Amino acid sequence: MLPFLLASIALTLSPGPDIIYVLTQSISNGKKYGIATAAGLVSGILVHTTLIALGVSAIIQQSEILFTGIKITGASYLLWIAYQVFKAPDTIELSTHQNTKKSLFSLVKQGFIMNVLNPKVTLFFLAFFPGFIDEQAGKVTQQIYELGLVFMMQAFVIFTLVSIVADQLTVLIRNNKTFAVFLKWFQIIAFIGIAVMILS
Repeated sequence: MLPFLLASIALTLSPGPDIIYVLTQSISNGKKYGIATAAGLVSGILVHTTLIALGVSAIIQQSEILFTGIKITGASYLLWIAYQVFKAPDTIELSTHQNTKKSLFSLVKQGFIMNVLNPKVTLFFLAFFPGFIDEQAGKVTQQIYELGLVFMMQAFVIFTLVSIVADQLTVLIRNNKTFAVFLKWFQIIAFIGIAVMILS
């Protein structure tokens, strides 16, 4: 379990779409919104873990049509988010009154959908998990869920820390109009880039 945990931490810390998404949400709206996003992203891992446990991921890998369909759906969702960011004003509000109008649940849901519709996560788990499963010990399905739970827990802890650090480091620059414009386009480019990564 320890080697799996260390490998999981290293993978979570590596630059990728999930950590970038948490980072941008934390900078834009504050740490609690980054943490809400993290909760959604992490909860999506349970779906991928279940797919691995049930063997559905192997079917996805073998079915080019199904795999392509999932990729297109996921990429389309990310492009839709990028468009919503594009339509939003070039401002970043610090007001608590403004922030309470935003739904934390919507961020959880958005993070969940973003994670679930990325088939590369399932395929990554399909390649990653087997190396830490002891077939002779039996209860393979249980082992897979245990690994999935460990991955979820460490990812949530790391994403939460990223949210807190990002929030603390950016308090002084959120009211900077130039930075607000930069952040808006950074998010747009990030979402488009993630969509391209999924389709590649």
